[in-house]
Amino acid sequence: MIFALTTLPPLALIIAAAIWGGIWAALAPLWMTALTASLDEIIKRLAPPRPAQEFPAETALSVALALGHFVALVLTVWAMGGGWLGGWEKAGLFVAMGLFAGQVSNSNAHELIHRGQRSLHRLGMWVFISNLFGHHTSAHVLVHHRNVGTPEDPNTARLGETFYRFARRAWVGSFRAGYRAEKARLTQTGRAGWRHPYGVYLAGTGLCIAIAAGIAGPVGVLAYLALGVFAVTQLLMSDYVQHYGLWREVAANGKPEPVAARHSWNSPHWFSSGLMLNAPRHSDHHAHPTRSYPNLTLPDQGPMLPRSLPVMACVALYPRLWRRVMDPRVHAMGQGQRKG
Repeated sequence: MIFALTTLPPLALIIAAAIWGGIWAALAPLWMTALTASLDEIIKRLAPPRPAQEFPAETALSVALALGHFVALVLTVWAMGGGWLGGWEKAGLFVAMGLFAGQVSNSNAHELIHRGQRSLHRLGMWVFISNLFGHHTSAHVLVHHRNVGTPEDPNTARLGETFYRFARRAWVGSFRAGYRAEKARLTQTGRAGWRHPYGVYLAGTGLCIAIAAGIAGPVGVLAYLALGVFAVTQLLMSDYVQHYGLWREVAANGKPEPVAARHSWNSPHWFSSGLMLNAPRHSDHHAHPTRSYPNLTLPDQGPMLPRSLPVMACVALYPRLWRRVMDPRVHAMGQGQRKG
């Protein structure tokens, strides 16, 4: 039940902060920051339940988190445009909701778009759309998973590439690559061009902005856009950290080697892994994209981050420190031939 115990309380705190402010506006961001980082370090490793039968409510939790995300997002925009919260209360609420959208909701949407059931896939798609990153639904599955660790993947960070350079390249590159992949798929299946999913992503984004305007006017739109940028930045940070400097060898025929455990950075930290639905167990996810989050495992000899994924994302904001920490580890993996 570690997944429910780590993800549901901050959702409840965010909703309480939006309605009542006060102590809830302080507790919500503390859960997503200080508590998570502290428990990761105090208890070095505690394995979440692995077999699916030990957590039969995995799908129910994912659906609840997605629906709760929409409720919390609406309430946050409403509160940001209202006058019953003070400045520090709005700041605490904004930080908490932004972190929840970036770490929990993005991880949950990522889980849902890999599900075979259409309704769950679409639910994950709408979470990404509400976070202003709808195209990730296509680009992640059709581009990133196929091309990870190669120059064809915009979301694989090169050795020496700063997060800031990577973020610009990955956002634009994934948007374009996802569009091309979906267009090619439409051509192969003979479906009409108007059914391109990017139409849904863009229209959905416009709808979300309109809803924000209806809820809280221009202030609501600004708050919503800022939350979206915050959430997208964290998703790009995750991609940056989890694949930094790790590249697949290319054979003489031009085909890259199969994806292996050594092509993703992992984190064994229990609390942040529970909060992010085991997203830091990244090697296993790439090896088995449809494997549900409770069943993901850590590789025996795969690359491990020195700190939890959220902490390393913060380190990535300081390029010199990041390179000092990570570049020697990349070279120790026998990697690093690609320069940013």
